[in-house]
Amino acid sequence: MQQQFEAEMLQARVEVQDNTMQAIATELHDNVGQLLSLTTLTLNSINLDHSDKATVKIENSLSLVNKSIKELRELAKLLHGEQIVENGLGNALQQEINWLEKTGSYELEVTNQLHNLQENSPDKDLIILRMLQEIINNIIKHANATSISFNAYYEDKKLYLNVEENGVGFNYEKAKANKAGLGLSSISKRIEMINGKMALNSTPNKGTNILIEIPYP
Repeated sequence: MQQQFEAEMLQARVEVQDNTMQAIATELHDNVGQLLSLTTLTLNSINLDHSDKATVKIENSLSLVNKSIKELRELAKLLHGEQIVENGLGNALQQEINWLEKTGSYELEVTNQLHNLQENSPDKDLIILRMLQEIINNIIKHANATSISFNAYYEDKKLYLNVEENGVGFNYEKAKANKAGLGLSSISKRIEMINGKMALNSTPNKGTNILIEIPYP
């Protein structure tokens, strides 16, 4: 059991890092790259013969550069899965939700009560973070949702994560019987490994709700 848990931890660590690197690549291309391109365009358009306009454009360019630096610093924090959870599970979960928010594709409702969580469990944190990444990826790829709600809280030595979306939904029992929904199978396996529970309710054309309960720490 210990060897199995260690193998699962290693796999989760690799997957978190891979998912994080994909997010970094997308952010570099879509956000930082755009900021730097706009900076270049602004600088190239400066005409020193018109000092007032040139001053404004230089100030705008400096603002864009400073924003690019800030974005790069945020990306630097995500280079390793361990660093993501270093500042606490609440911050790690919030970071993932922030990336989703930046897509502008969903109406988000977020209740994250884990920011000041005093308890700590690095191994469980990494697995929980990976499970959230899998849930988000499943929503992006399959749900066709327009709104998502996240509710994370700690109560009576248990950590709860509730994710609900208004997508197309599916028949969970049928999906399991047909060995479909491999992402959910992976989530279920990891929940069992840390002695957690999952309740999933989904209705075709009405969305899906996932409630995860985990003894913590």
